[in-house]
Amino acid sequence: MKRPLILLSMLALTTALAAQVDRVLRFDTAANVQGNLRNGPINYTGKDGKPIKASVNNVNITAPSAVLTAPAGSTLAGSEGKRTAVFSGGGGDVNVVRGRLTARGGQLAYSEATGQGVLTSSPSAVFVPETKDDGDPVNIKATQMSLDVDTNMSTSTGNVELISGTQTGRGDKLIFDEDKSVGVLTGTPSLTRAASAKQKELIITGTEARVVSKNKLLYVKGKVKLVQGTSTTTGDAVYYDDKNNVAYVVGNAVSSDSKTGTRVAALKNGYLEQRTDLGRVRALSKPFNIPTDRFLLTGEKSSR
Repeated sequence: MKRPLILLSMLALTTALAAQVDRVLRFDTAANVQGNLRNGPINYTGKDGKPIKASVNNVNITAPSAVLTAPAGSTLAGSEGKRTAVFSGGGGDVNVVRGRLTARGGQLAYSEATGQGVLTSSPSAVFVPETKDDGDPVNIKATQMSLDVDTNMSTSTGNVELISGTQTGRGDKLIFDEDKSVGVLTGTPSLTRAASAKQKELIITGTEARVVSKNKLLYVKGKVKLVQGTSTTTGDAVYYDDKNNVAYVVGNAVSSDSKTGTRVAALKNGYLEQRTDLGRVRALSKPFNIPTDRFLLTGEKSSR
């Protein structure tokens, strides 16, 4: 009767150890090494002006220097999975590459225990689409950027700016999912679609904004406002298809034009369709269900 419990315990221990090993930082041997090799800290610097190289899981790091530290009272070898490292360099010389994401900044602090690498000193990142048909590159800037080695996600905070093609998103916090090309902006977010020959600049605000960069789709909810020229549309949520230049506004939707005095309100159980290229708004009586599942992060459950 005890055998299944023992096997389950061993499986759990093996899984935990495997997860821990995936967080262990490994340095390229082609570096200058100074310090206490047993207890640390160890200082790594590049040879002949070249940067040092390190890796953890599927993340590759280069920097002018790094310091590896063990917890107090522990050896470096015996504390694998619990150590910390600080990579540094002048300007944006610390580079982090994971798949199609490249991030850089002046300093990176990494913890093996949490699997989090925190990039500071003017961090920025570029996410390149898999193919040319998958949209424009995504450029991210923030005060701080945290990369999780257990998942292909990054969390940026402080004066966040996300730019992809003609779209610019701003907010206090951004979670970006590299596997699904989905970004979630919070903290008084705003999304701007730049003006073009076909349409005027469009600004959308709300309490939460979600972007699918691959398909140029936006989903904004919470006291939504769309401003384009002299037209202002409000509602509870909006789904915007940039490729087709159309926005669908649901929940107490109302649109007004300060120049013409025109006012359009959604019909009962209906929604407003706003053509951003034509400057036209019309009320439709049938319901519109925003495909919110398309904007979920990996592992996130639908609220429906």
